[in-house]
Amino acid sequence: MTPQARVQAAIEILDEVIAAARGEGAAADTLVARYFKSRRYAGSKDRRAVRDLVYAGIRRSGERPDSGRAALIGLSADRPELPGWFDGSPHGPAPILAGEAAAAPGAVPAWLRPEIEAAVGAEGIDALLARAPLDLRVNRLKTDCVAVLARLPEARPTPHSPDGIRLPEGSQIEGDPLWEAGAIEVQDEGSQLIALACDATRGMTVVDLCAGAGGKTLALAAAMGGEGRLIACDTHRARLSRLGPRAERAGAAAMIATRLLDAGREAVALADLDGQADVVLVDAPCSGTGTWRRNPEARWRLTPARLDRLTALQGHVLDLAAPLVRPGGALVYAVCSLLAREGSGQVAAFLARHDGWQAMAPGFAAGRPDGAGRLLRPASDGTDGFFVARMIRTC
Repeated sequence: MTPQARVQAAIEILDEVIAAARGEGAAADTLVARYFKSRRYAGSKDRRAVRDLVYAGIRRSGERPDSGRAALIGLSADRPELPGWFDGSPHGPAPILAGEAAAAPGAVPAWLRPEIEAAVGAEGIDALLARAPLDLRVNRLKTDCVAVLARLPEARPTPHSPDGIRLPEGSQIEGDPLWEAGAIEVQDEGSQLIALACDATRGMTVVDLCAGAGGKTLALAAAMGGEGRLIACDTHRARLSRLGPRAERAGAAAMIATRLLDAGREAVALADLDGQADVVLVDAPCSGTGTWRRNPEARWRLTPARLDRLTALQGHVLDLAAPLVRPGGALVYAVCSLLAREGSGQVAAFLARHDGWQAMAPGFAAGRPDGAGRLLRPASDGTDGFFVARMIRTC
């Protein structure tokens, strides 16, 4: 592909990303993969170059651009070679017209900036969009960190999680024999710390109430040594269905049961677990503001109305979780968000609604204290952004 054709391909993909962000369409990495699946002529260098342009255009635009063309015209302010590739050549974009609109730069949507700055400071905003390394969790059911580090010479231990190792940004691990054998899972170190905050041990009954595809479920299974009762629940059939094959590969299938919940009738499906759980993990649906370095287009999907719906849902899920915890058991609440209204604000509201609960430190030193929990931040902790709190049922 010529440089001009690469720019045109990036524009076309960005148009799809922008359209997807207006609704509930696919993520940018999925759209990039789909684009090249039908264009086998593009070589690996072409794919990397186009992907780089796509993500550079996304990262530069805090507000959703009008078009992919506008995003890349805006990017030309940072990449002086770009305007020359808008030359109207075959397979390339048309020349840039005088006064043609360009996407405005900005890391954070204007309406969110005060809340984001309150969490990370003005100096921490750039880190929210920096490229993330590849973090892996070593599966204790299969191996240990020493053995994995010996097999991956570029890897280094992560600073906070005892099961975490880190590879440089852009590394690929799926398909590696270690991954195929279930010895490792791709998981950000912050996500690993959420599982550690549960303090799950052998023989416990643990409920992962918003399990999704089961990343934290598998971390909990490893922490439990493969022994105990682990129930993974979600309302999304497609996501939950991905847990089965992952659990088989990880050697944890025998201890994991899944429950597909009917939204609005979750309490009925969970009634048999009332007062039974040693730990309930609520990794709640959230804005994803802590994961922008991996999913920068998520900024374009978030609106004030959507954020209001998410905060209402978080409170609802916490209220569903509370009856499941036995006296003396723990409710761990987490969101991959930097917003106080989704983190410390939710915990404060829960404690105000429910008597007989006591907040405790989540059991790891990373992050800064934030209300009853801790806030992990990319700039200071090297993880995605997470809020984590641990609450004990006292009666």
